[in-house]
Amino acid sequence: MSEIIYTHSAPDAIGPYSQAVKSGLFLFTSGQIAIDPATGNVDAQGIEAQTEQICKNLSAVLDAAGLSFGNVVKTTCFLADMNDFGKFNEVYGRYFVSKPARSCVEASKLPKGVLAEIELIAAFE
Repeated sequence: MSEIIYTHSAPDAIGPYSQAVKSGLFLFTSGQIAIDPATGNVDAQGIEAQTEQICKNLSAVLDAAGLSFGNVVKTTCFLADMNDFGKFNEVYGRYFVSKPARSCVEASKLPKGVLAEIELIAAFE
């Protein structure tokens, strides 16, 4: 049986989906973008600031599920411009110190014109 995970500390979904779903021993998050949950807007400018906000949003969702970045086993990352890869990795690496498996691709267009989006899978163990 699945359980919807929700927190006010992360942005509300901007469509018909959940912030995250717990299923069995895994948590699956929806993609997070750099929306500030306090304002509902993308206030962060630049890839570093947006990646920081994304990671804060993911941290809030993980915390609501009783998990942390150490529980993450897989991420999927989308960049609007692969030229931002190095700067993105600098911020990403400060949060995902356990080095989960990852895919990172360039996407032609992301919601709200953001520069990056990250979704993850974490394990309850």
